[in-house]
Amino acid sequence: MTESVEVLFDQGIERYNAGESAATLLPTFKEICDRAPKNSSAWTCLAWLYLLDNKPSQAYKAAQRAVKLNPQDPQARVNLAMAMLETAQTGVRQHVEIAGQMMAVPELKEEIERNFKEGLTRKPDWKSLMRVRSWLFEN
Repeated sequence: MTESVEVLFDQGIERYNAGESAATLLPTFKEICDRAPKNSSAWTCLAWLYLLDNKPSQAYKAAQRAVKLNPQDPQARVNLAMAMLETAQTGVRQHVEIAGQMMAVPELKEEIERNFKEGLTRKPDWKSLMRVRSWLFEN
């Protein structure tokens, strides 16, 4: 019996939080996105995993999809901005500014801050993450 998309997603998040590598989690989140193509959270996670796994082109496509499905998700915008930086795209500022506006909600701001800290734990020299973080939190 195949697991439901919700169960797969929850298990994937648990595995990620337990420290499993992005490379081993990518197939799970690809499957989730294939089975539930309108699940913006899954696309946001997939983009993040691609970024962690040094696959910025794939991250860019996944983040674009996440933003298209849920333009009000600041993490999707942050992922898109980082993927754009890593693939030398233009238009990064727009996504950073929109994410910054959404972070007026304290819970969203705290979640983004936690994700930045966690990302630097897994990838300490993550230049695009450090740039986007400085734009959002040091201005």
